[in-house]
Amino acid sequence: MHVRAVWRAAVVAVLAVAAGLMSLAPASASSYRYWSFWEGTGSGWTYQSAGPNTYRPADGSVDGWRFGVSADSADGVKPGRVPDFATACAGTPAVSGRKRVAVVIDYGTPADAPSGSTPPVLVTKCGVLAPDATSAQLLAQVAPPLRYNSDGILCAISGYPSTGCGDVVSGTNGATATSTPAASTAAPSTPAASAAPTSGPASPGRTVGWLVGVVLVLALAGGAFWQTRRRR
Repeated sequence: MHVRAVWRAAVVAVLAVAAGLMSLAPASASSYRYWSFWEGTGSGWTYQSAGPNTYRPADGSVDGWRFGVSADSADGVKPGRVPDFATACAGTPAVSGRKRVAVVIDYGTPADAPSGSTPPVLVTKCGVLAPDATSAQLLAQVAPPLRYNSDGILCAISGYPSTGCGDVVSGTNGATATSTPAASTAAPSTPAASAAPTSGPASPGRTVGWLVGVVLVLALAGGAFWQTRRRR
């Protein structure tokens, strides 16, 4: 067989195997059910880059929390009420040497809720705290009880939801919990950090299998190429 014909056949084989193995990869990233943390900016919300245990909101600022299902911060659903400090803290007098901080807590929709749970109605609270108090301390004051898991991830505000923590869900409507992601890819509401999940855990077996398959076919093609040249 001509060398070029052998090489073309090898390339076709590589592409066929690669296409078949890539079809085994996950079709889309996983979504998570979790509490996302937001900062009120003007009349809108900005995803928090810090965690509630390290972020110290300023006097007159507004924190936001939203329970829902999303894949990452870009996909995250914002609290359903605008950050309005004046209205939220209108009935809370200022105290010398203390700061007032408002917080909007949006428990999400029934579609966001774990199976068998009904989300409470959205609430706006106003807390009076020490100047160096964190958002976690504000939340503990105005919306107990809070529930954290062993990795420090905030799982529940005012006891909601009663179970689960950063669960991976199938689809995007929050209907079916399938597993709990590792702390590094879980919900962004950890005391130490606030990094949103970017995707579900990848499947190492499928990735390795894809690479091994391509390398094997390339090796066979190279061997056939050099064997043909030696016979000429």
